[in-house]
Amino acid sequence: MNNNDVLRRLRYTFNFNDKKMVAIFASAGEDVTREQISQWLKKDNDSDFVALIDSKLAVFLNGFINEKRGKKAGTPPVPEKRLSNNIILTKLKIALNLQAEQVIALLEEVDFRISKPELSAFSRKIDHKHYRECKDQVLRNLLQAIDKKYHVERTGKIVKPASSISKGTTANSKPSQNKKGYAKKKVDKGAPVSPWVEGARPNASNVYVNPNSTSTSKRQKLKLSK
Repeated sequence: MNNNDVLRRLRYTFNFNDKKMVAIFASAGEDVTREQISQWLKKDNDSDFVALIDSKLAVFLNGFINEKRGKKAGTPPVPEKRLSNNIILTKLKIALNLQAEQVIALLEEVDFRISKPELSAFSRKIDHKHYRECKDQVLRNLLQAIDKKYHVERTGKIVKPASSISKGTTANSKPSQNKKGYAKKKVDKGAPVSPWVEGARPNASNVYVNPNSTSTSKRQKLKLSK
């Protein structure tokens, strides 16, 4: 895996914005600009893409450890001039406080199997007889497993649904809506509306007639004439 890909994946997983990325570098003693961050995060075939050198990624990973575990007092550790997958894996374990069993369990979540002795061999010194090189496949699956467990979703503004509007809203409130979001139809166009019952339409066949009235309504005259 190339250094830019590691940086992209960690930024995506933990939802670091440019300001946060700059701060992580700064916590490890390196001042970078947003323009540099942008160039490192570009796709490899982009004309503005700039390759991230080992020492810069080492600084970021040291800052990532500070971000997750807290910054220790004293002089920041000297970043490695040359990085390997083994060193990157070790720094990720430190940052996320992962024990060997936890790393193995994480990898199993993405259907990648590795034994404890194999994992321990990645942390050996390069001149140790049990040292093993960490291949791209292992690191790639570990980053995928970390994303699956630790992924931070972007937060957005929550819009209150129309169905949750309480009763008794004012005259300036938006009309109530049905499940599809369309405003409920109150009455037919031109139909009279009762001031007491919203949407009620008087029944023309049941108009109230005062029995004590001496005058005969037009409707009564029509009935009598039939």
